Amino acid sequence: MERRPPNMTVSPTPEYPGYGSDNSTQIRKGGSSSGSLDFYGWMNILSLLIALLGLVGNGAVLWLLSFRIRRNHFSVYILNLAAADALFLCGSLLKSIVQFNEYSFKFSMRRNLYFLRFMSYAAGLSLLAAISTERCLSALFPIWYRNCRSKHTSAAVCAGLWALAGMFWLLPFVLPNKFSHNFVTFVTILGPWLLLLTCVMGVSSLTLLLRVQCRSRRRRPPRLYLLVLLTVLLFLLCGLPMGVEDFLEIRFNKYLLPYWLYDPLACVNSSVNPLIYFFVGRLGNKRREPLREVLQRALGDEQELGDGTTNTPHTSSPETTL
Repeated sequence: MERRPPNMTVSPTPEYPGYGSDNSTQIRKGGSSSGSLDFYGWMNILSLLIALLGLVGNGAVLWLLSFRIRRNHFSVYILNLAAADALFLCGSLLKSIVQFNEYSFKFSMRRNLYFLRFMSYAAGLSLLAAISTERCLSALFPIWYRNCRSKHTSAAVCAGLWALAGMFWLLPFVLPNKFSHNFVTFVTILGPWLLLLTCVMGVSSLTLLLRVQCRSRRRRPPRLYLLVLLTVLLFLLCGLPMGVEDFLEIRFNKYLLPYWLYDPLACVNSSVNPLIYFFVGRLGNKRREPLREVLQRALGDEQELGDGTTNTPHTSSPETTL
């Protein structure tokens, strides 16, 4: 959620909620107007650097999954998640640039940039919920999962989630009311959706964790389950505070965390995911390998926890992706 540095004057252009310069905003940014602007500027630079590094990592994942690795139904989700993370980081990068000289950019551009970030945020959360739910089903009902699942399910689910996130993004522009009213309507609709997805992701991940814990005494848990659990845990620690804080501030005018803390955390959430993929892919292998092989190993281990058998990676059945 973008906010002005505390010692800036308010522009005569109408702004959306969260762009004020009152005392509560100054307190949230960490001090008085004399010193908090420098601190806020440094944190803005930190977010910019994190976004740049994250774009490199997600760009590598997008390149490998698009052109170098034959996709399976799980890697389709990771490809779309990397696209959502890259889109969010692009919005964060542009936001950091805009905040250095905010008056040089039109209000409509800053408004569209905000909704673009929230759309990619919602798409990333939706994809994470879909990934954790599918992994949970594959662990609890492995035979049903292998026999009844269509090979185009991943592509269809990703297309539906992107369409839903795009609908949220377009909603304020098609409503006939004033922008400030549409903005509150947008957050009111999006907030319960994010809460529902977080609950689904939390329940499925907890079930998956208990399943892995029960089976780990007999054999090593599959890489995919470890990848899902680490990715979900990272989102809960770094990505979720942004959605919760923006909803509480805009809908109820309540603050829990300062903006300079949770905005860099949201960038960390989207930037560290590629490191998780490559970390999981290198587990148990000390020799140096190309990134393509490491990523393929992380996304190709299709061992199921339910039947005690190890299946071959589904690299021979590519899927259409977005």
